[in-house]
Amino acid sequence: MYNAESYVGKHKTELDTPALLIDLDIMESNIQKMANYFRTVNAELRPHVKTHKTPIISHKQIAAGAIGVTCAKLGEAEAIVHSGIRDVLIANQIVSEHKIARLVNLAKHSDIMVAVDNKENVHAISEAAAAKGVTIRILVEVNIGMDRCGVNPGKETLELAQDICISPNLKFEGLMGYEGHTVANPNRLERETTTLSDMQKLIETKHLLEKNGINVSIMSGGGTGTFDITGSIPEMTEVQAGSYVFMDSTYGKVEGVGENFGCALSVLATVVSRPEKHRIIVDTGLKVLTKEFGIPQPIGIQGLEMVSLSEEHGKLQLTNGDISLKPSDRLEILPTHCCTNVNLHDRYFGIRNEIVESVWEITARGRSQ
Repeated sequence: MYNAESYVGKHKTELDTPALLIDLDIMESNIQKMANYFRTVNAELRPHVKTHKTPIISHKQIAAGAIGVTCAKLGEAEAIVHSGIRDVLIANQIVSEHKIARLVNLAKHSDIMVAVDNKENVHAISEAAAAKGVTIRILVEVNIGMDRCGVNPGKETLELAQDICISPNLKFEGLMGYEGHTVANPNRLERETTTLSDMQKLIETKHLLEKNGINVSIMSGGGTGTFDITGSIPEMTEVQAGSYVFMDSTYGKVEGVGENFGCALSVLATVVSRPEKHRIIVDTGLKVLTKEFGIPQPIGIQGLEMVSLSEEHGKLQLTNGDISLKPSDRLEILPTHCCTNVNLHDRYFGIRNEIVESVWEITARGRSQ
């Protein structure tokens, strides 16, 4: 039986690999930096659980000043509520009969809030909530340019909000708009221009609802790449940034973000073969590293490039100079997308001063239902 806790107190290079590492000092610094920013603006921080999927990290974020958390899926919300956190937004549509039943049951133990974008879903949640004797808090998701979920801004949003306001056991809280199509643009000026233009659609919709007698108490949106753009808009009340807690090589290239937050996440690998001088093989393939944003690269080794990933192997190429890596040697790899990379692992090893300080199970890993 694999006993992960037995590694506590040992040097990180003694870990069995592949292993997902958190530099605790960097992570805690990231949490504090983001919390400090939100003390300077009207909006508050509601960080996304989908990045780390682990209750203890959510509790650290709340202790630093976050008002609650955002979840992508109902399963994540269940894991977080069971850890004792009550103020939870599911920034997604919960539509099937079974999931709605789980949602209203969760409301018995939390102040759950959920996004909607159609009347049929509103009516189904209302009926289930009334039958259970609970009240569900509702945000209307507005499509501000990402063209994923969301009702159109303006009149269509108004009509849906009016329907929510007269639906039993639902409480209309406000609007949600996600500028996910802008958050990873490396250029600060372009990112800011597009974000402010698109968020204006949400602001104008808020004003329309208020002119029609509907109070909009919550305006929710934002991500790590736009935390201080969306967060600076006076009408916004909360920002759903998530990746900042760990960062990755993609966000590291985003101007205004990469230089302010450190990369806390890495995957520890072992060299398993060096069949040729210029070819090195490690034990980290597609089952422990994701590559939708590009192939992850080794940390701190000049002249060495990861060129491909198969299921269980990573192939590295020596591009210049000489490197004395041999089978059984260890190296760390920086993910290109922290959120999807985390979901491939069962646990984190928390590292401080090169020593394993803690082992945290990734409680919501795979909770995609």
